[in-house]
Amino acid sequence: MPDLPAELTPAALVALPLELPVILLLLLAVGDGRAGRALRGGLTLVLTSITLLKLADLAMRSALGRPFNPVADLPLIDASVRLVAGAVGPAAAAAAVVGAVLLALILAAGLWWATGVWARLRPPRHPRLAAGALAASVALFATQAGHAAGKWHLPLAWAGDTDTTRFVLARAALAQRTVTELRAFRVAAAEDRFGGATGLMNRIDRDVMVIFVESYGRTSFDTPFYAEDHLPLLHAAEERLAAAGLAMRSSFLTSPTQGGQSWLAHATFANGLEITDQTRYQAALASGRASLFHQARRAGFRTAAVMPGITRPWPEAAQMGFDEVFAASDLGYRGKPFNWVTMPDQFTLAAADRLLPTPSDPRRSFTEIALLSSHAPWTPVPHLLDWDTLGDGQVFDAMAVSGDPPDVVWRDRERVRTQYRDCISYTLETLTEYVLRHAANPPLLFILGDHQAAPGIALDDRREVPFHVIGPAALVDPTRGWGLAPGLIPAESAKAIPMERMRDLILGTFTEGASAPPPS
Repeated sequence: MPDLPAELTPAALVALPLELPVILLLLLAVGDGRAGRALRGGLTLVLTSITLLKLADLAMRSALGRPFNPVADLPLIDASVRLVAGAVGPAAAAAAVVGAVLLALILAAGLWWATGVWARLRPPRHPRLAAGALAASVALFATQAGHAAGKWHLPLAWAGDTDTTRFVLARAALAQRTVTELRAFRVAAAEDRFGGATGLMNRIDRDVMVIFVESYGRTSFDTPFYAEDHLPLLHAAEERLAAAGLAMRSSFLTSPTQGGQSWLAHATFANGLEITDQTRYQAALASGRASLFHQARRAGFRTAAVMPGITRPWPEAAQMGFDEVFAASDLGYRGKPFNWVTMPDQFTLAAADRLLPTPSDPRRSFTEIALLSSHAPWTPVPHLLDWDTLGDGQVFDAMAVSGDPPDVVWRDRERVRTQYRDCISYTLETLTEYVLRHAANPPLLFILGDHQAAPGIALDDRREVPFHVIGPAALVDPTRGWGLAPGLIPAESAKAIPMERMRDLILGTFTEGASAPPPS
């Protein structure tokens, strides 16, 4: 079975794996005694595991544009189940889990039975012929494996392949590389040019907001299907914000992920480290490294996180530098959810305005906000309401039950892309209105995408996301040194800045006497 979605073709189903003759001849040679049963048990375990890993690879490549990492990605199983439960209901999620377990059991049982049938065969005894056949099969397998690995070149193409062996070796190498890289990552986490610095960000005289837009990617600028909607919205927003006296600069960042795992992007931005998987995420939290929010707290800001996607306990927040965390249940939303999305972005932003000002605390705020409306399944698509009528969110109820459910929308990939496009449009419009509401006394805003949508939706497999800085000119203009272009439309030739550079760029640029590192 292939591990790449593009290779799922009829030809792949009839390709001869050269491992198969070796396995079959071994089963015949060993028979069905104690040694044979041990061999069958080992084969059943190994082949079942390989098949499940290939299925995981197919799912990961389709959703996140990368292979499954057996060392780092196991925690994603729980996250995936919760996503399915939020999108199509707990019953469907439970059915998916039961189906996956049954598939594994049926596969293992089928392999045990098939190997038993073959091991119990009693072919005529021709020891020399059998030994020769086994030797020839091993030689053929080894020759093709070396060719596939680039060790040598065969002038003729064999009728079979050794893709399964290649897959196993590649996954073993990936696991080993992940462990090695994790050691290097822990060393990097301990090295912090701003670790003991004082007076950081003393050039910032106002509130700061870091706003992540779910699945907002470079495809909004470069893919015609999306750009024809999103670029006019951004041009119009640019004109309105400029007329209100606001300065803007924009570019692209390289996200550590695509298609999901937004928290890796949040952590990468805040910690100044490339956090590409869950093992690095946990290592960063355990390292004691000061995040952007730790440094903001030390600089005299009141730090907060507005997280409408957090619906369960979030103990990691205590290690991220936030004084306060406003999860979904803290935002006052009493309306109906938009499938997995707990509330529309307009309500999230309105809740931030309601909850963040604290008359008894004169400190400036430094806040992370994660917007959700452009998160899958992208149905229903919200629309803007009068900000003064939002109340407790029940005004959104009719909107939340409108349109087709996810199981209908997702039958048509083109319709899914249209829904995704419209959700991004809604969020861009909402952000424009929100920024204009604060134009008289604007915060310093860093607005960025967390990651691109899955490649099949984004139609773009790059991990690049837009990044906008909006606020007073005195604070926005220094970011030109980062390579940011004026306005909300990045230069077409803009080189994406690694997202992990942003923490040190912000700390260095907005601190008197400090120097910012190069953006790339």
